[in-house]
Amino acid sequence: MRRAAAAIGRPARLRRARGTPAGDREADTDAGRRIVVTGGAGFIGASLVHALEAAGDRVTVLDDGRASGFGYLADTRAQTVRQPLTPSLDEGSLASVLDGAHAMVHLAARPGVPASIADPLGDHGANVVVSLVLLEACQRAGVPRFLFASSNAAVGAARGPISERTLPRPTSPYGAAKLAVEGYLHAYAESYGTATLALRFANVYGPYSLHKRSVVPAFLLAALRGRPLTVHGDGRQGRDLVYADDLVALIMAALAAPRDVIRGRVLQAGSGRLTSIRDLAEAIAVAVGDAVPIARAESRHGDVPGAACDVALARELLSWQPRVPLTDGLHKAVDWFRAALADPALAPLADR
Repeated sequence: MRRAAAAIGRPARLRRARGTPAGDREADTDAGRRIVVTGGAGFIGASLVHALEAAGDRVTVLDDGRASGFGYLADTRAQTVRQPLTPSLDEGSLASVLDGAHAMVHLAARPGVPASIADPLGDHGANVVVSLVLLEACQRAGVPRFLFASSNAAVGAARGPISERTLPRPTSPYGAAKLAVEGYLHAYAESYGTATLALRFANVYGPYSLHKRSVVPAFLLAALRGRPLTVHGDGRQGRDLVYADDLVALIMAALAAPRDVIRGRVLQAGSGRLTSIRDLAEAIAVAVGDAVPIARAESRHGDVPGAACDVALARELLSWQPRVPLTDGLHKAVDWFRAALADPALAPLADR
């Protein structure tokens, strides 16, 4: 890593009174924006950090490295603050990190529906309390934008296509936590004028996901190691699969848009297409280019049919649309996984 980890210093003096917008900060673009990214050392975070730096922005990453270490950021200039984001996080201690920041992109979370069912109080602390502490710290420090990684789990098992108008009915504590934070974001937008935005991520795939165990990275890793891809049930259950670069492009568009365009909004962040698990397994076998066996197994409890996202509002407000077809994205992901598995610094992430 090129830059040593930074330590959180003493709280800086708060720059603005509660509820006072920090619009002047956004006009100061001489040296590029400074963006704080929680979870920036992980999957989507690493893709975002690379994109922000390519655009000339300065990035501060808040991450404790537990999920994937900091290897994905080895070729970046990002300042890393190795800060555990726990419910006991002191909001005041973040002031020096947030001083002069143009936006926070909050990607860090405790993921997983099963984990939330096993420990709903722990899930609430990690995903609601931490998010509220960060949101309040940004408000007090006068950070004008706060973007949040929500999830379609906030909606639950709704029939697609899922839009921002779909009635949320979360079916897990994880989904309920995401919905709760969406509520706080809207409240802060209305109460204090913060330009908050919740992006409901669909199933994201792509580079920097070697440590992940969601369906695409799990299938990619199995295929590249010559193991069968296990399809449960009839394989008709579907997922909206969006390539990481498309999702990052949406975040970048939201960071650049006028504040009033995004303030208090929720946007669907997917491809707009539903792909069955059976078709996904076959597409990955083709992308890998080897004879990859596909195994069948019994249906799993809790598997849902899945639904596609309706991304019309993101297209209307931010002139954004997903551009990477699944076939192209899978080939890119295969190339990255092959290179990562050959890299002694990254390969151990596959067995975490």
